Amino acid sequence: MSTLINQAKSKAITGPGLKGAGIVLLQGLIIFIVESIEYATSKVGLFTGIFLIFLTVAGLILGREGTALTNAINPPIAFLLSTFFIISIFGGAGIHLARIGLDLVTSMASVAPYLIASAVIGWAGYFIKSL
Repeated sequence: MSTLINQAKSKAITGPGLKGAGIVLLQGLIIFIVESIEYATSKVGLFTGIFLIFLTVAGLILGREGTALTNAINPPIAFLLSTFFIISIFGGAGIHLARIGLDLVTSMASVAPYLIASAVIGWAGYFIKSL
């Protein structure tokens, strides 16, 4: 697995890779953009989940040595913050706590399988790289 990641990394970027802040910014912005588009057309679900998994793998490939922990922790947090922001600003809920809570639970439930898969991939990558 490690040689596969190193081969992909050598083809993807020529420098040392993204730092932790770069991974957080990359994942956070892309999750926000994809989730905003999906929330505007329908409810959050399939495309956001696929991008969560894709961004976790991309973070493993594009990150420097020592950024695997950031890559494992960031996608669920970025998704939570993005969902909270989108619901409170674009969802029409304002700062109504009950409505935000209901929409937040609904969004998290619809993406739960992808969040679990993303977490498994991220933590597996972290443990493989730390060995």
